[in-house]
Amino acid sequence: MFKHILLAGDGSKHAMRACEKAAYIASRIEGAHITLIHVIDDLPTRTDVMDEEMRPRDIPSHRKKRIESMEHYLQGKEVPYDVKHIFGEPGPAIVREANEDKADLVIIGSRGLNQFQQMVLGSVSHKVAKRAECPVMIVK
Repeated sequence: MFKHILLAGDGSKHAMRACEKAAYIASRIEGAHITLIHVIDDLPTRTDVMDEEMRPRDIPSHRKKRIESMEHYLQGKEVPYDVKHIFGEPGPAIVREANEDKADLVIIGSRGLNQFQQMVLGSVSHKVAKRAECPVMIVK
């Protein structure tokens, strides 16, 4: 069943609904664990890339605060979880994490883009659903 649930979160109301669904599923499966992944779409500067030592970047605290409500919700539901903050393009980063960590299920909120935005940009949830090697639940 779904023992390892990857929950993609950005603090939006869609992500919060996905969080509620992930907690519901995890609370009903013995041994289930949620990994809350927060992808920060921020590219390193040219100076960072040229720096010989290229130190790992710290996640700014104001970025971490975006998913605090999701963390509080999971704590209140007493489901086991951990949090992973990473830099990258959200769609590919979520897919990479899901596939490399052998997630059993990815739960992601729908952003509700209009048809024109979806045609031009594509939605993160659509990209994840197409490329993840496990089932993907898109929560509206």
